[in-house]
Amino acid sequence: MAKSLIYLDHAATTAVAPRVLEAMLPYFSQVYGNPSSIYSFAQEAHKAVDDSRDKVAKVLGCRPAELIFTSGGSESDNTALKGVAFAASQWGKHIITSSVEHHAVLHTCQYLEKFGFEVTYLPVDRYGMVDPQEVEKAITDQTILVSIMLANNEVGTVQPVSDIAKVIKVKSKQIGHGVSFHTDAVQGAGALDINVDKLGVDLLSLSSHKFYGPKGMGVLYVRRGAPFVPQQAGGAQERYRRAGTENVPGIVGTAVALEIAAGQLESNAAHCRTLRDRLIEGIQSRISHVHLNGHPTRRLANNANFSFEFVEGESILLGLDFEGIAASSGSACTSASLEPSHVLMAMGVPTDTAHGSLRLTVGVDNTEAEIDRVLEVLPGIVERLRALSPMTSSPSR
Repeated sequence: MAKSLIYLDHAATTAVAPRVLEAMLPYFSQVYGNPSSIYSFAQEAHKAVDDSRDKVAKVLGCRPAELIFTSGGSESDNTALKGVAFAASQWGKHIITSSVEHHAVLHTCQYLEKFGFEVTYLPVDRYGMVDPQEVEKAITDQTILVSIMLANNEVGTVQPVSDIAKVIKVKSKQIGHGVSFHTDAVQGAGALDINVDKLGVDLLSLSSHKFYGPKGMGVLYVRRGAPFVPQQAGGAQERYRRAGTENVPGIVGTAVALEIAAGQLESNAAHCRTLRDRLIEGIQSRISHVHLNGHPTRRLANNANFSFEFVEGESILLGLDFEGIAASSGSACTSASLEPSHVLMAMGVPTDTAHGSLRLTVGVDNTEAEIDRVLEVLPGIVERLRALSPMTSSPSR
């Protein structure tokens, strides 16, 4: 008999919510006009895009004109960093980021280094936290951009973004020109307050499929007045900032999903936190030589990341998969890599231990019964793998 799926990889992606899909469907085959066309049929699609932009702006607390719809978080990150870097290079070519960012940020920074930009990769503490004082010390009169994620996609640590924003604002006045602040908030939507003024950011990236919206859709917020040059040329869409015919169903779905996520933020967070804490307590009490990664309190409500000594994380994933449980060992974007997580390495986790990482991220549809099933089968999986490991022979508590 086939096992029913227990899905615990919501940091990788989420299912499209029924209300979201329902809102999207008419724009595939009924209201299918090109929003850039002038006849009335097409203007129905144009209105849908405008209405969706208003919904997203309400959640972010910004002007609708400050939003650009993109193909996802990676494009939003790329566009934010390149758009600011090339626009502000007259004031300097220094960028600051952290060593635990998503590769969409890290690889973009490495790309910009080829064009003469200097990048400072700030260290983090053992919890994966960036120190605002380290940001302050790193800013020079050549600094034009800082990019620090809102919440880490692997270990769930929530960064002190608003504190960092205050530091940047003060330093900007001291050096005589603005330093733009970007945050990758891909994991934050639906879990944290992403009001841009409260965060104090100039640019913010979102990815729809992380909050029960469609894949292939993202949002980039660019504060009015921030230096920015478009990275995709062509037509006049998105106020000339991102050419290409608008993905109307995707835009509609993104707006509805974000609206729902914001409206249910507190209740969903409380539900996920209960399940997360049940996982953490259960795993730590049932399995020896296990370490919780990330900040113990300043972490996403749905994230539990562990490192198991004397065992490979990939082997644990295969064992869980056999039991009908979907999880991951880190970012979905690097799951094919045999290298240990760059996030765990930056946090000082030993290489052997980092190889034994497991990320469990719960969602709104998970139940306590599902968590209990994981706690029932995981200890046995780890015990069997450790018995086969040449590194140890049944480690004791």
